[in-house]
Parts: sequence; structure tokens; C-alpha cells
Amino acid sequence: MSSRLVAALLAATAAAGVVAGALMETGLPAPATQWVFIVFALPLPALGWLLASRRPELRYGWLLLACGLFLGLSVLGVGVRAQGGPELLGSFLISLSPLFYGLTWIFVPLLFPDGRLPSRRWRPVARISAVAIAVHAVGSTGFLMFGPNMSDPSPLALIAALMSGVGQFVTWILAVVVFCGLVVRWRRSRMVERRQYAWMVGGMVVTMGGAALMLFTIFGRTQIGPVVLLGVVTAMGALPAALVVAVVRHRLLDIRIGIKGSRLHLMFDLRPTVDEVLSDLGTALEDAPEPVEQLGRLATAVRTGLEVRWAAVTLADGTRVVSGKEEGEALVTMPVRGGLGRIECGPRDAGPLTRVDRRLLQALAVPAGLAIQSAGLVTRLVNAQEAERRRIERNIHDGVQQQLVALIAGLELARATGAGPDMLTQLREQARQTLTDLRELAAGIHPSALSQGGLVEAVEERCSRLPVHTRVSASPGLRARRFADEIEGAMYFTVSEAVANALKHAEAATIEVRLSQSDGRLRATVADDGKGFTPGAAARRGLATLADRLDALGGGLTVDSAPGEGTRVNAWVPADE
Repeated sequence: MSSRLVAALLAATAAAGVVAGALMETGLPAPATQWVFIVFALPLPALGWLLASRRPELRYGWLLLACGLFLGLSVLGVGVRAQGGPELLGSFLISLSPLFYGLTWIFVPLLFPDGRLPSRRWRPVARISAVAIAVHAVGSTGFLMFGPNMSDPSPLALIAALMSGVGQFVTWILAVVVFCGLVVRWRRSRMVERRQYAWMVGGMVVTMGGAALMLFTIFGRTQIGPVVLLGVVTAMGALPAALVVAVVRHRLLDIRIGIKGSRLHLMFDLRPTVDEVLSDLGTALEDAPEPVEQLGRLATAVRTGLEVRWAAVTLADGTRVVSGKEEGEALVTMPVRGGLGRIECGPRDAGPLTRVDRRLLQALAVPAGLAIQSAGLVTRLVNAQEAERRRIERNIHDGVQQQLVALIAGLELARATGAGPDMLTQLREQARQTLTDLRELAAGIHPSALSQGGLVEAVEERCSRLPVHTRVSASPGLRARRFADEIEGAMYFTVSEAVANALKHAEAATIEVRLSQSDGRLRATVADDGKGFTPGAAARRGLATLADRLDALGGGLTVDSAPGEGTRVNAWVPADE
């Protein structure tokens, strides 16, 4: 069941209990005071529904819903007893009123504004308050059930009355303690938060004053209509009214209410939840094929989700994408896992960043890491492709192109001079050499042996021309297997780069190449007996590019080496057996 549906059911139950109980108590037509009570009792569950349905991750909305639910059920209990309904049911429902008052007087101000305790020092107060409220409720239930005849009370009625009195007294004391703490937080808070706390302090003062006025009318047996009405209005409506003002005027919990359009209607403009931000971000990243555009959309999601003036995503290589106009220093910096980069946020348009904002930023750090990793991978692949294109262009320009120019010039000379057999023979050999160079150049792009004979045959052909002793071995049946072109190409060039490094840098005397397939992976291992090196201290330009290529296929590459112990290059890609 979704949180919105649960919130709607709780709010509807609370509202139905208030309306039904109040009308059952007096019957129809109900007096004006009863309608006033209904009007001022309904905003509490309505506000709780608004907060809980739109910001379900915050506890404060659910707390207000609980207060409204206990209020509605207790009023319904009064109506049940007034209509002569089941005594047990009516007594039980009425006994829920201490839960309403206890939560309203203690936990609503204590957990203001985001549903969390101000600090760990308030934990004992919260625990003692919970026990006191529960004792008060249990005592009230027992008193209503066993103590209707106080002229001759039973022992259970006396125990219940004692429990109710003690629980109520402790609740009042703790309510005063919590109120004093609220005043202290109000005085120490910043400007924007201070205005929010000011309305809560004022709401609690009026609420307690209304409760005291209602107790005066009950115990003083004063039935003055205006006095009773004033107590009901202030006790029931002051706190929800203060919360509504904090929402409307001071954007409590990032909720804004305004008027939109030419007609008069309310517009609830709420900041998106964590789930909504992540869902929208996932869609935005899928629609952005370019890595820089992905980083830009990520920065925009952070800026709009936290409602900050600017947000930036910075990669480890210094690449930086900013959303909004960057002014001033970053207030919050969140590193991305793996040291891939960081997310930076500027100041908010209104108020400081809260704990909820920081949790949202932590949640965004996960897709941010994936986006940054993807962007870095794509960038390296693009750079590698560009470098390879320039290499091929240089080889064509410096080699084959010059040979073709010389061949054309020779042919022109032969035609002009009427060349004899010797010159024609020379031109033929020159053309054959040019063809050989073209084949070798094409082999560097995609070897013909790889296209015709497969991976094992291409690797054997490549290693057969090496000036050192090289042994190639393959798993049984692998020679006859063919794989996708991108898989065979990636593995072939990885082996080629590894054996080339062994010849150029390792001064190896022997090289061993092993090709195998197991556990859904195609593997290639190149080991040499060269001088070795320290992997972390040496550059891996060629292998780094190949590692990106393998990573793009879902594979990987590792290099194991140490000075004087040779080198082992292990590469793999997913491949069905």
C-alpha cells in the first residue's frame, strides 16, 4: 500500500470521527459551538495528510496524522456513549484522548520541524514522555470502565485513577520542559528558521492557554458559552493554524502555497521527493547520449532538487560542469565514490541546507558516480579513437601515399621515355611493395587472419613473427569458435599490445600466451620472463586504452608484475560458451 493511500485513509478516518462524534453527541440540528469545534478540529488531519502524502520520508506529517486520528477516535467515543452505544467501545475510544493531548503538547513541538529530536540529550525526555502518555491513557481506560460509581470505588478504579493522575501530571511537567526547549531553539536559530520557530512557540502558548481555559470550565463548572467556545477554538485550532502559517509564509519543509492563474485556487508547490528526483534523473540520463550532457543534467537535478542557486559536477581530471550562475563558495561538497569526482552546491534561495537535503545529495551521489564513470570511459574511448585515427592517417601519409606518388611518377617517366624491361620490372616490384604495405596497414586496423581464421589463428600468426621464443596455447575447441567482431578485436589487440610491451620494455626472452573460455568468459593471459616493473608507478597508455575497450564490453584487464619477476597481463570479456 502506497504512503499516499495510507495517509489518505488515516486522514479520512480522523475527519469522519470528528464529524460523526460531534454530531452524535448533540444530535441534529447541532449547536453553533459544535460546528465551530468541527471546523477547528479538521485542519490537523488535513495538514498531516498534506505533509505525509507529499513528503512521506519525513516523520512530522505522520505525527500530525496520528494526533488527528486519536482526536477523531476520541470524539467518536464521546458520540458513541452519548447515543447509548457499547460502553466498552465508547470508553476505549474516549481513553485515546490522552494520546492526542500528549502527542500535541510534547512530541509536536519536540520534533519540530522535520520529525527528529533536536539532539541525543532529548532522548530520555522522549522516552519518559511516551511512558507517561501511555500510563495516562491506560489509567483513563480503566477509570472509565471501573469507576462510574465514585461513591463506592473499586480497587481497580482507584488504581486506574492513580495511574491516570500520575501520567497526566508527568505529561504536563514534560510539556513545560519541551516548551522551554522550544523557546531556547527559537532564540538560537537562524533568521529563516527563527520565523518558523516563532509561529510554533506562539501556537503552543495559545494551545496551552486554551487547554487551561477548558479545564477551568470543566472543574469550575462554568458553562459560559463564549468562554467554552474560546477554549475550544484556541485549544483545537491554534497549533494547526501556526503550522499552516509556517508552511505558507516561511516554506516549512520546503512547501509553498500560493495562488495561480486568474481564478482563486490554491497551488501546492512542493519540492520533489528523493524518489521523484532519482526517477527523473534516471530518465534524463537515458535521454542524454553525450557524457558532457549527462553531467549537465546531473548538475541540474542537484540544483533543482535542493533548490540551490548553482550546482557543479567536477571530475577527477578537472572537467567541471555547472548548472546555474556560480556565485560564491560551495556550501556543501559531496565526494563521489571511488574518487571519480565531487558534487558541489551553492547557497539555497531561502534558508540553509537541512539534513533532508544532505540525504538527498547522498542519494544523488550514487547515480552521479555512474554518470561520471560513464563520461570518463566514453571520453577515454573517444580520445583513443582519435589517436588511432591520427596514427592511421600519419602512416598513410608518410608511407603508402608517398610510395603511390613515387609509383605514379615512375609510370609517367616510363611512358615519356619509353622505358625498357628493367624499369618496368622495377615499377612492378615497387607496386608489389606498396600492396604489401597496404595489407600490413589494414592488418593493423583489423587483421585479415582474424576475419578469416578467428582469434586463435590470428594470435598465432601475430606471435609467429616475434624475434623471441613465444608459445601460444588455447583451450580445446576454442580454435573452431567464433565470437562477435568487437570481442575478437578487443582480445586480439590486447594480446598484440601485451607482447609488444614485452619486447620493447621488458627485455623478455620468452613469452607465453594462453587463450581459454570458462564460466561464461573468454580469457587471454600474456606472461613474460622480463625485468618486470611496479604497476602503480609506470604509465599504461596502450593498455589503459584497451582496458577501457574491454570495460565497454563488460570485461576487464589486470596487470601483475614486480621488478625482476616478469609481467602477467590478464584480460577477459563475457562470452557465452
